[in-house]
Amino acid sequence: MPSSPIRKLAKYADAAKRNGIKVYHLNIGQPDIKTPECALEAIRNIDRDILEYSPSQGYKSLRTKLVAYYSEYGIDLSPDEIIITAGGSEAVQFAYMACLNPGDEIIVTDPSYANYMAFAISAGAVVKSVKTNIEDGFKLPPIEEFEKKITEKTKAILICNPNNPTGYLYTKNEMAQIRDIVKKHDLYLFSDEVYREFIYTKQPYISACHLEGIENNVILIDSVSKRYSECGIRIGALITKNKEVRNAVMKFCQARLSPPLVGQLIAEASLSTPQEYMDQVYDEYLERRNFLINELNKIDGVFSPTPMGAFYTMVQLPVDDAEKFCQWCLTDFSYEGQTVMMAPGAGFYTNPKEGKNQVRMAYVLNKEDLGNAMKVLKKALEEYNRAL
Repeated sequence: MPSSPIRKLAKYADAAKRNGIKVYHLNIGQPDIKTPECALEAIRNIDRDILEYSPSQGYKSLRTKLVAYYSEYGIDLSPDEIIITAGGSEAVQFAYMACLNPGDEIIVTDPSYANYMAFAISAGAVVKSVKTNIEDGFKLPPIEEFEKKITEKTKAILICNPNNPTGYLYTKNEMAQIRDIVKKHDLYLFSDEVYREFIYTKQPYISACHLEGIENNVILIDSVSKRYSECGIRIGALITKNKEVRNAVMKFCQARLSPPLVGQLIAEASLSTPQEYMDQVYDEYLERRNFLINELNKIDGVFSPTPMGAFYTMVQLPVDDAEKFCQWCLTDFSYEGQTVMMAPGAGFYTNPKEGKNQVRMAYVLNKEDLGNAMKVLKKALEEYNRAL
């Protein structure tokens, strides 16, 4: 198992904090936005004598309420087609375990969320990557590049839309091309769509569940973590119309007994979050995106494309080794008692030699903190390169 690029430097950040240094966390998608009040009220008003096991597939009341939520996005489901998981991460893991045998291959775009690769390793699967490039904003390469990767062992394609870590949003045409190749080779399409609320362009949101002709091939991954700023309650969902896949996934669900009880109560309450809250959160992230990208591209030698969704961006830095630089920022540098923590970019690539001068940043901090973090980053780059 590889170490997570998002958390592997945490011990150095903890040590810096113990030494009185303020650390700006741009490494992890942990929003600083308050959880909806209806969710917090659900915690305060829990009135139970026993905190019992829930059904292995999750409470039907939550799954029924999710049906209504997805219908607002033109996704037609029944409660039985939704399985509640311990976060989106467990949904990815169970999808792999149910659909991939050891030695089977899965195609991802590079860079991709690091845990996709870690879970593939735990399932004995082999990850093949189709490279995207920071210079053109990580847009999808020609579909022929996918065809080149397909062998008799290929069983699935995985996409994240909007994308973590790049912020890229797949176009309608690109989704149609993915559908065609999935249909042609009868592959599974794992589609992580946890950031659907955060799309900053006029392009429409095209879910894998909107693609006609591959309904039984699609496995949708979802989570309430980022939508409602509820990362800690660990509630996600695996969604598919494929009954055979659901039956296989349920064996893993039964083995871990049940998804989190309290988390489900909070998630169900969160589905009543007022639209006003969602609009305010959206506007806040849009402002943060615009601010961060502008500030980054002002720094000499730094480049970041403008992400179209989610709340991450991959950033190219004028350093020889971004991981060394990220660690140095935490162990050997501070500016006015502050430093910054970032996720080394190489950890998001299947080939660790790629992305050596890149980092992933999450714009989950308020604009004042983002502004301070950019001042710190500018000073850090000047001092680091001067020392070289």
